[in-house]
This record gives sequence, C-alpha cells and structure tokens, in this order.
Amino acid sequence: MRISTETRALMLSGAMYDDLTLELVEARAQAVHLSNAFNATWGQPQEVRDDALRHLVRSVGTGSTFEPVLRVEFGENITIGRNFFANFDCVILDAAEVTIGDFVLFGPRVGIYTANHAIDPGERAAGGCIARPVAIGDRCWIGGGVQIMGGVTIGNGAIVGAGSVVTKSVPANVVAGGVPARVIRPITEADRTGFKTA
Repeated sequence: MRISTETRALMLSGAMYDDLTLELVEARAQAVHLSNAFNATWGQPQEVRDDALRHLVRSVGTGSTFEPVLRVEFGENITIGRNFFANFDCVILDAAEVTIGDFVLFGPRVGIYTANHAIDPGERAAGGCIARPVAIGDRCWIGGGVQIMGGVTIGNGAIVGAGSVVTKSVPANVVAGGVPARVIRPITEADRTGFKTA
C-alpha cells in the first residue's frame, strides 16, 4: 500500500485531510510513475498490460481496457469490474473510493474527481481537502468529456451524455445529461433495436 493505513482511513472517512503532506505528495508521484509504466505497455501483449494495470489500481476484472493515456491520483482506491473499456485520456482522481462495474464504457476524456479543496481560502492554501466516493454501476455508458464529481453514484444501465458534469447521483436505466447533469428520460423497451445482447 502506498498510503499509510491511518491517512487512507482519514481520507475515506469523508473528513478534512491535508493534501500537501509529504506522504500524499510522494504517493501521487509514485502513481505517476506507475501510470507511465502502464501507458508505456501500449501495443504489448494483453497479459503485459494487465499486469501493469494490476500494479496501478486496487483491482481490475478480466477483459478491461484503457486506451492511452490513463492518469490516476493514487490508484489504490480504484476497483474496476469485468469488460470495462475507457477511450483516450481518462483521468481518475481517487482520494476516495472509485468503483466501476462490469460492461461499463467510457468515452474519451472522462474525468472522475473524488476530492474537493476547502472552500475557505486559508484552509485551501493550507492543503485542506475532503473526498467523497464515486460508484458507477454495471452496463453504464459515460459519454466523451463527462466529468463526475465526488459523492456521485450512477445506477446500473444509465447513460450520461457527452460533455455533462455530474454533481448528483443518477438513477438506474435512464439517460442523463447537461451541466449540471439531470435525468432526461428513462431507457425503455422502445430503445431496443433487435441487436444481440450480452
């Protein structure tokens, strides 16, 4: 583990923590090195890429793929399910838990940001941060350029339209979009085209 048990527990508790400690600065630097190592495996056999990814994140299911490049803050708070696909330039800032389900699709330049700096300018300058988890259910599609803020849960089967900023949770089986994102409509049987299903 790259972050001490005590610091990680504080961050995951939702309490204010000092983002400028040497421990966290060094952990972020190590995550950059591990991200670079993973990104450098592009074009190599899948087992090489899978091994590098397992060194970067807490856990990842089989058949999961990131196009170049992936950036994470720490990596150790990221859990990814099976058959996940992220298009180019994914950023996951995982000061809190990030959980991604099975058969999830990310468009290019999706960002997940669990941490928020203190609102008070003095506290912010002193490194005050607070983090909230993000959970994305199974079979979700997150469109290109979507930004997901801390404290958000996206329900199974939901779609978030390209360019959206998600500040509140999204229920299962709906299409959501906008800035801030809101539910646009449910996904219904009328959306089926007759194509095979997995």
